[in-house]
Amino acid sequence: MPMHRLTGITLGVPDVASAAAYYTDFGLIPVGRTQRFATTDGGEQLAIRHAARRRLLDLGIGVDDPDDLDRAAAGLRRLGVAVERSGTSVAATDPGTEVRVRVELAPRIAPEPATGPVYNQPGDAARLNERADAIHRNERVRPRKLGHVVLGSTDQEASQRFFTDGLGLKISDTVPGAAAFLRCSTDHHNVLVQRSPVSFLHHTSWQVDDVDEVGRGATAMLEADPSRHVWGLGRHAIGSNFFWYLKDPAGNFSEYYADLDCIVDDALWTPGVWEDARSLYQWGPPPPPSFLAPDDLAALMTGAHSA
Repeated sequence: MPMHRLTGITLGVPDVASAAAYYTDFGLIPVGRTQRFATTDGGEQLAIRHAARRRLLDLGIGVDDPDDLDRAAAGLRRLGVAVERSGTSVAATDPGTEVRVRVELAPRIAPEPATGPVYNQPGDAARLNERADAIHRNERVRPRKLGHVVLGSTDQEASQRFFTDGLGLKISDTVPGAAAFLRCSTDHHNVLVQRSPVSFLHHTSWQVDDVDEVGRGATAMLEADPSRHVWGLGRHAIGSNFFWYLKDPAGNFSEYYADLDCIVDDALWTPGVWEDARSLYQWGPPPPPSFLAPDDLAALMTGAHSA
């Protein structure tokens, strides 16, 4: 796949300082004195800017060479979408999500392999005479990369076409009439577009090494402020990943995740059609109503065009 990752996002919030403090606590690495943040593998992947309402302003997708830019530009033009083209990027705005998407030349991520946990299982005691590695971890959890974003769209079908027919993302799974899980890499999904009465950012998702890092990261965040909790710990059905969701001061959800499905051969993956609400999770607590319909959804609808 010539597309290979999300390069970064620009998050718009009413209070930049409080959001910056939150994402510092979350484990992202501040870059200088700017409101920009890095992950350990992906480099700079988050910028925070002022906006009248919370929203995703900008989303970057990395490609290998200028031919990939040509393909994205041609696909968007076939849909009648206005395109901004430079020597290193193609940019266009999806009306349904109101997000400006940049397809840009970017290096691929070459992460250091994680040292996975060694589990003792029935009939296979692989860890002998020592405690589990996770017991000894005390450093701050640092996300490896930005994995995916979930966007509410006022025209879900048109947004799906923008990302697939226009930009070239592939469909991993769908919830008919409601949502599509789309990928621009070997990750199960990098963009999820869901039907919504207003365009908004539902959540960003950040990869950590394993389920212990999911739990440690969330525990530290909740020790600092219990009101940050949204939903977790659990394992999704679609995508299969472990998850824990928290909430930033503006109302955006942020997810620690680990063990997401990986699709390296399109011929060996059959996109699923999911109907049941249980597709949201395989195990864990049920999702709270505020996860399915954020508490500020009505306010976002009222002020949808104020930014």
